[in-house]
Formats: sequence, C-alpha cells, structure tokens
Amino acid sequence: MSIIDLFLFRFSDTVFGLSFVMEILPPTDQRNGSAAHHRRNVQKEETLDRVVNGTCSLEPKVHSVWSNILLFLLCTLLSLMLMLFLDGCRPACDPWKVFGPERVSLWDWKALQIVVAFTALQGVLYYLPFGNVVEGKVGHDGKRIRYSLNGLHALAVTVLLLVALWYCGMFQGSTVSGRVLQLVMACTALSLLAATVLYLHSLSADPRQLVDYGDGGNFLQEFALGRIMDPSVGRIDLKQFCMVRIGFIGWAQVDLCYLLTEIEMRGAPSLPLMLVVTFQLIYILDFLIDEESVLPTKEYTEDGIGFIMILGEYIWIPFFSSLPVHFLLHRPTHICPLTTTIICLLFGFGFLVYYLSNDQKDRFRKNPNDPVFAHLETLASPSGKNLLVSGWFGWVRHPNYLGDILMALAWCLPCGITSLLPYLPFLQCTNLLRRRANELEEACREKHGIAWQEYCRRVPHKLVPHVY
Repeated sequence: MSIIDLFLFRFSDTVFGLSFVMEILPPTDQRNGSAAHHRRNVQKEETLDRVVNGTCSLEPKVHSVWSNILLFLLCTLLSLMLMLFLDGCRPACDPWKVFGPERVSLWDWKALQIVVAFTALQGVLYYLPFGNVVEGKVGHDGKRIRYSLNGLHALAVTVLLLVALWYCGMFQGSTVSGRVLQLVMACTALSLLAATVLYLHSLSADPRQLVDYGDGGNFLQEFALGRIMDPSVGRIDLKQFCMVRIGFIGWAQVDLCYLLTEIEMRGAPSLPLMLVVTFQLIYILDFLIDEESVLPTKEYTEDGIGFIMILGEYIWIPFFSSLPVHFLLHRPTHICPLTTTIICLLFGFGFLVYYLSNDQKDRFRKNPNDPVFAHLETLASPSGKNLLVSGWFGWVRHPNYLGDILMALAWCLPCGITSLLPYLPFLQCTNLLRRRANELEEACREKHGIAWQEYCRRVPHKLVPHVY
C-alpha cells in the first residue's frame, strides 16, 4: 500500500463516515444519499407505511435536524474529499494535482460548459413523448404530482448522442476524463447556485410546501437539507430530475467517457475496465427500468431538496460510484480467465439475489394471498401483516442488501489489491446497508413485537449466512 493510499484511507475514515450519515441517519438520530444518495433497495424499504394507494399523508410533520457541525463539514469538505480520492487514483509516482507545487487550476470554463450542457440536455429529454406519466404523492394544492418515467429513453438518447459525437470526431472521452477535478468543481458551483435559487424561491412559497424542522431549524439546516419539498420547473419535478437524470444517467455517462478514453489511449478497453463498466451499466439500467419504485420513498414524499442532495447527485453518484473505473484508467491491471469467471459469477449471483429478493418482497407486500406464495411459511404479526420466514427471507433477514453488497464488491475486484481506493464504494455500500439494516431492525421490532423476535430466532443472520 502506498503512502498516498494510506493517507487517503485514514482521511476517509473520518470524513467519509459523514457521507454514510447522510445516507442513513437523520442526524440526531439519522441518511444517498443525500450527498451519497445511492441505492434503490435502501429506498424501497421506506415505501409502504408512508404511502397508501399512491398518496402520502398531508399531516404536518416535524423533521429531524442534523448536527450543525456535520452539515458544515459535509457542505465544505465533500467536494475536496472526492477530488482527493480521484487524484489518488493516479500512479503513485505522479505529482498531486490538488495540492503541491504542480497543482492545477481547479476552475475550468470548459468543465462548466459540459455540466451545463448535460443538465440542459436532460431537461429537454424529460419532455420526450415516451414512457409512462404516473401520479405520485398528493402535493400542497391537493393534486397528485405527475412524474415522467422516461429515464430509460433519456439514457438511450444521451448514450447514442455521446457515441455518435465521439465516432464523428467531434468529442473525445478525454474531454471528460482529463478534467474530472474541474468537473467536480463546476458541479459544486452549479449545485451551490441551484440550492441558493431554491432557498430564495422558498421564501415566497406556499407554507404547505415547506419542510418543518421545528425548534432546531436554522438557515444552515434549511439551506443544506432543503426548505421546500416539491419544487418544479415546468413539468420537471426537480427531485426526480436530480436523483434519476443527473445522478444515475450522469454516472453512466462518466463510465462511458472513461471507456472511450481507454480506447483512445490504448486502442481497445482492457478486460478489467470493461467488466466494471458493464456491471455498473447493468445496475443503472435495472434502476431506470424500475424508475417508478423510488416515487413513494421518503426522499420524494417527505424530505426537502437542498444543497446536500443536489451536490450528491451531481458529484457523488457520477464520480464516486465510478471510482473503480477511474482507477483502472490510470492504473491498468491484468486478470486471468479464471479470475474473470469468478468475478462474473459473483456479480451474477449478487444481481440475482438482489433482484429476486426485492421482487419477492414487493409482490408479497402487494398481494400476500397470491398463490405463488402458498408454499412459503409466514408469521402473523400484531400489526395485522404477515412476515415471510422462508424463501429468500428465510435465508438471511436482508437478502436484497446482501445482493447489493456482492455486486459492489464484484465491480471493485477487477482493480486488484494494490490500493484501497477503488474499494471505497464497496466499503461505503457495506457500511450504509449494515446501518440501514440495523435501523430497519429497530423499526420492525417496534412494529411487529414478538413476531419479529420469533423471526430473528428462526433467521438469526442479518446479511451474511452463518456470519453476520
């Protein structure tokens, strides 16, 4: 392990934990995500008890406040931390670009143009006449909020446009990969501007649109976490736009730009880099295919949208999630056919566990009397609902989380074991889902009482069979 890796890992142990808190904890008791807002299966757990028949309760709710120190650190250090991670992926013999005598300017007008152009393109593609338009929560005016679910179509158009421009020689992957530090800075600036505009808009908004932070609310809480709940520009719901179009489609574009850069540099992509990009694109496609699944979640129905959420979607999802690809671009590795097979099997197994367990859980919640569940054993709960104690949920109590963790590990393994940096997304995912599992266990213990205790006795492990 190099000195750079050791420094960054120890640095991240302190500051990186802040992003975990964003994902899963509301500060005095709290969760990306939203700067790291991140996994669909984390969000899905929060759906059913808040939303009934697509509507959300309009009763006023006092939101938990975050530690002011935590918020200040997140707002000021998140971008710097990410730039250190990205800079550390370069060979150890290369000088630092963020600090030191050979540091580069972190501001670049070309980078800002790229970010603005991508944002504008996604805004235009939101109006594509494809995909379903569905109704979500009830807004402050008593009407259902309508969402355009054409994220998959927007991704396809964006990818085709990117590849066409590259093929015609009008764009190079290195235009993005060669200025990732500047792109992070440009995204930070744009996020700050957007959060400021939203905050100023909230000052004249209908009080029913505002998030109530109670006695703990102040300017920092409202600016960072969001003062307004459901802002929109025309038909564009800004929460959905940031989470899906900027975050996940942006992640796909960054991955593809790294892939194109590899082709430009070496004539063909390396097998390890191709594996990671393929795995991540499968994950992104699965999210966009099931885009509707995030609409009833807490982020959509209850939370505000502020600087942290916007910043997370602009920098954390696209650039941190693609850290293994960025690492392989600068530090190529070689893996043998046997290793490749094992990694592919690991990802395939993780994806199946993730997808099938989520599908079983969702279908059981919607219709527990479906004949397909007749062979599964259940426990009656005092809440009036039944708990699955066989099938996927008779294996471990959170099999969907286990699948997610295995996929994250699979797309880090091609980077080898020479550095800890490309494994940071895996470590974040594991810690995030471990904490989220603990949080859900507490909620289920209160809700289901003795039935949950019996379930835990029958299925003793949370995430990993016979281990944890």
